Amino acid sequence: MKKFEEKTVASQSIFQGRVISLKVDDVQLPNGEVAKREIVNHPGAVAIVALTDEGKLLVVEQYRKALERSIVEIPAGKLEPGEKPETTARRELEEETGYACEELTYLQTFATSPGFADEVIHLFVARKLTPLQEKAALDEDEFVELMEVTLEEAEAMMASGAIYDAKTAYAIMWLKNQK
Repeated sequence: MKKFEEKTVASQSIFQGRVISLKVDDVQLPNGEVAKREIVNHPGAVAIVALTDEGKLLVVEQYRKALERSIVEIPAGKLEPGEKPETTARRELEEETGYACEELTYLQTFATSPGFADEVIHLFVARKLTPLQEKAALDEDEFVELMEVTLEEAEAMMASGAIYDAKTAYAIMWLKNQK
């Protein structure tokens, strides 16, 4: 048994979307009481710490409707059904940055919002980058601007709020610890 496990006694699907689904579960708490849990199901994603030979970090700026503003992030994307995280990482790196990598190293998997979502992100480090002869196409609803930044510039972007998401902050802290 898992410590403090909440057993599902009923589940109701509320929404089935292209990227997420939402359900409401009735759960029995460890003390025997019943409570409701709203849960977002997500297929998972990858994120890539892409480092140039000069040690710069590739980031992309894009508009995030949920935040109603643009933020700067490391390249990332959702897993397709049956796709291995490494395959997704290589595809997203090519689509968002126009680079391929010779070296792709798995770093960590972490939950993004475990209080209400099951999404996990598989984080990879990409090195030995080479520009693609023919740039891969972005998704039709995706618009990004590529930047190469130093660790110091990335930290300044965190301080100013330009970098605002957890996966990118995690990547920057990891990179800082490598120095």
